[in-house]
Amino acid sequence: MRVVFSTDAVHLRDRLDLWQDQVGKAAVAHEFNTHAGRSFRGRIRGGTLGNLSLATIESDTCAVRRTERDIKRAREDHPLLCLQLVGSTALHQDGRDAVARDSDLFLLDPRRPFALDVGSFRHTLIVKIPRWELQGRVGDVRAFTGRPITRRKPMGALASGFLAMLPTRVEALDGLMATKLAQQALDLVALALAEQMRSEPAVLSSARSTALLRLKANIEAKLHDPALRPALAAAATGISVRYANALLAEEGTSLERFIVERRLHHCRQALADPAQAFRTVTDIAYSCGFSDVSHFTRRFKAQFGHSPSECRPQRR
Repeated sequence: MRVVFSTDAVHLRDRLDLWQDQVGKAAVAHEFNTHAGRSFRGRIRGGTLGNLSLATIESDTCAVRRTERDIKRAREDHPLLCLQLVGSTALHQDGRDAVARDSDLFLLDPRRPFALDVGSFRHTLIVKIPRWELQGRVGDVRAFTGRPITRRKPMGALASGFLAMLPTRVEALDGLMATKLAQQALDLVALALAEQMRSEPAVLSSARSTALLRLKANIEAKLHDPALRPALAAAATGISVRYANALLAEEGTSLERFIVERRLHHCRQALADPAQAFRTVTDIAYSCGFSDVSHFTRRFKAQFGHSPSECRPQRR
C-alpha cells in the first residue's frame, strides 16, 4: 500500500489540521486532539481490495471523537472494521467500553457517535465496508460495536490473520482476484462476528437482534441444502416460523423470501465469476439449493430483470 500522507512532509504549523483532514478521508470525519502538539507524527497508507477501501494508520497518542455534528455533515456511512496491528485503543460506542490490543478486531458504525483514545503509539488497519455487504451477512451492525473480537477464538484468529496480510499484498492482486479475496475476507469477518455473538449474546444485543442474527447465520450456513425450508431454518435457530417472519418483516421481507434471495445472490455471484465459466447454469442452481431449474430461472429473472445466462462473462 502506498503512502498517501505523512506528517514528516508538512510544516509543523500545518501538521495537525492536515492530519485530521487526511484521516477523515481515509476513515470518517471526526474531532481530533493530541497531547503531542505540533510534534505529533503520523503516516497513512492507502489501497483497495475489490469494493473494500483499506488504510493503515500509524500515529502518536491522540483522541478521536465522532460527534453528531460530524454525522450530519457526512456524505458516506460505511462501517469501519479496524484491526489493531500494534499498540492499544480504548473505544466507546453504543454504551459499551472496551480496549482493543494487538491483533484485536473491532467495528465502528459512523452513523452514531463514537470515541477512541489511542495509546502511546498505534498502527491500525481500517477497512471501509459497504454497509449492504456487511448487513447482508450479519444484520444490524449495532450488535457488534464497542466489543473487540480477539484472537483467542478460532474464527477471530483466522479473520485477524487474514486481514493482517493484506497491506503487504493488495498491490499485487488483479481485479478478479482482489474481488474474490474481498468476499472471502468479508465471509471470515462475518463468521468471526457470528462466533462472538454465540458466545456473548447477552452483551451484544437485544433478544430480538440476537435471534435475527442467529437466524441469518443458520440460513447462510445451510443455503446449499435443497432441504432448507422456513420451518427448518426457524427450528435450527430455536424459534417459530411466525416469530422468524416477524423479525424479518422489520427489514421488509419474509423467511421464505429471504432464503430465496440469498440463494439467488450466491447464484448471481457464481454466474458472473469468469473462474466458474466452465460450470453450467443448472449446476450452479443446484449447488445453491434450487431443485427446479425452471423455477430458478423465473425467480432469477424476476429478481434481477434478466436471465441467468445473461450474467455469464462471455455475454457481458
